[in-house]
Amino acid sequence: MNRNNSGVGVLDKAVAILSTLEAGPHSLAELVATTGIARPTAHRLAVALEFHRLVARDLTGRFVLGPRSAELGAAAGEDRLLAAAAPALSALRDATGESAQLYRRQGDLRICVAVAERLSGLRDSVPVGAALTMQAGSAAQILLAWEDSEKIHRGLTNARFTAAQLSADRRRGWAQSVGEREAGVASVSAPVRAPNGKVIAAVSISGPIERLGRQPGRIHAAAVVATAARLTEYLTRE
Repeated sequence: MNRNNSGVGVLDKAVAILSTLEAGPHSLAELVATTGIARPTAHRLAVALEFHRLVARDLTGRFVLGPRSAELGAAAGEDRLLAAAAPALSALRDATGESAQLYRRQGDLRICVAVAERLSGLRDSVPVGAALTMQAGSAAQILLAWEDSEKIHRGLTNARFTAAQLSADRRRGWAQSVGEREAGVASVSAPVRAPNGKVIAAVSISGPIERLGRQPGRIHAAAVVATAARLTEYLTRE
């Protein structure tokens, strides 16, 4: 069997259209020329894919990949990320002696999707599924810092951090907070990136200021950044 031919003709043609659109917008004529699919069939399939949101149209009417493609990709990436998160966070907790978390943004909130709790003593407990503010905390800073300028501007409304702090976060590749989200709690966070470079999650450690100090990044940033980098690398593997 040809590796580009599954034997299910209509499916192979639909995939050929989606693969072509990976390179960017195409008119119907360009789709026909690139895929070799007959014009009526190419049009029928493209419109069907548009119905299922796998294909959309740009402002000039050309076909482009639709939002469903991104949603499926994000779901696949999230599953892979969660599979790798538990051992990575456990190693980070053991290296730093502090509770470790993984956050993803969901609208105006950040959700804790994985945790490795400190085994004993005073700790900052954030259960899986906890919804925290995007207006305070080092993880919130990380999840906002690499957004476009309009989203950053909106996100800074009522935030307990500033544009200057986000700029510093981008420059050094990590963020810290001291009593920002919760009195007496400090944290350090770093970004996890999808294969396209977009920040999709934040790795964090958190604990009492008495232990982490007023500059927690000086002690723990290297370990947090290394963990985030390992997860990013994992997501880029085939």
